[in-house]
Amino acid sequence: MAAKAGASPATYSPSPTTYKKNRPPIFTDVDWVRPDGRDFHQCRPAFLRTGAVNAASGSAYAEFGNTKVMVSIFGPRESKKAMIYSDIGRLNCNASDNKEISSQLHKSLEGAIMLDTFPKTTVDVFALVLESGGCDLPVVISCASLALADAGIMMYDLVAAVSVSCLGKNLVIDPVSEEENYQDGGLMITCLPSRNEVTQLTITGEWSTPKIHEAMELCLDACSKLGKIMRSCLKESSSTSQE
Repeated sequence: MAAKAGASPATYSPSPTTYKKNRPPIFTDVDWVRPDGRDFHQCRPAFLRTGAVNAASGSAYAEFGNTKVMVSIFGPRESKKAMIYSDIGRLNCNASDNKEISSQLHKSLEGAIMLDTFPKTTVDVFALVLESGGCDLPVVISCASLALADAGIMMYDLVAAVSVSCLGKNLVIDPVSEEENYQDGGLMITCLPSRNEVTQLTITGEWSTPKIHEAMELCLDACSKLGKIMRSCLKESSSTSQE
């Protein structure tokens, strides 16, 4: 194992005052109690560490509650001869042999990477879900972004991802597996927090327009806070490696 960073779990829950202003309290008509006892707008503590795999160009480990993810980066390295060469780099993503997560991971990361900084070469991203506890995809995306930064891949910004589940009349952020199984709808946002740019928006189920707006606000606020935690992890890693 390499040097640790981000040894203490940190919270990235959206600010309560942002969403309670001019709105009735969320608990006036409760029809769901969260399995882990969190408030509806409270995220799980995030534990992040870089340098988890010595053999990789860069790597990161993320633990959000019972969801545990490891991501390794290899490259940039010369593209396979069978592939058509390009003046910009290529990004390959493989997530635990899950094609859907691999595809979503690629879409979320591609727009954040400066592909023209490694022409005619490929960067491979390998994500492994060690334990699934809910919100696997957002955790994989955030962890992969941190691993890319650890590998020294030039990026416009880190990519943070957060999701929300709609359960009856309530919105719950960073849902666990049980909540995802019972949700009426799900919404996930991936964004570049420092630039306030959304790289991907995924919506499933039936949503009203006001609920979509509220869910997006929750996710964006949490993404901003998660981005700060991710940058702090990188700074701690850099400081540790220089000692």
